[in-house]
Amino acid sequence: MYETFDHTADVGLRIRAADLDTLFADAARAMFSVMAGDLDAVRPRQEVRISLDADDLDALLRTWLGELLYTFHTRKLVFSEFTVAVSEAGLQATARGEPMDVARHKLDVEIKAVTWHGLKVQQSDEGWLAEVIVDI
Repeated sequence: MYETFDHTADVGLRIRAADLDTLFADAARAMFSVMAGDLDAVRPRQEVRISLDADDLDALLRTWLGELLYTFHTRKLVFSEFTVAVSEAGLQATARGEPMDVARHKLDVEIKAVTWHGLKVQQSDEGWLAEVIVDI
């Protein structure tokens, strides 16, 4: 589950999930839904495998979303499905989507970067919570 919140000239993403794998997958969905709107219009025709290391969960989330954003900007791929496995060693993931098609995909907001500002990943009695602010 995810929601957006306003933050000055940026957009904040708040994600809640029962486990880390779902948290990271939902964070990616949240970011792409801000950019491309209706992710149901994005067909999972191509897949990109991503393997990442990081010192902590905050850095891992920022690196994960940054890698997806980089792939979007350089390869013009929009993603709608994510399979993620988070461990102490880092992250192994598969992102599925297709090339951006302006006839079918509406680019709502251009995200320039994933910021460190307000970034957090934390566990609570209810599960996991992440907050991340993206620069638009």
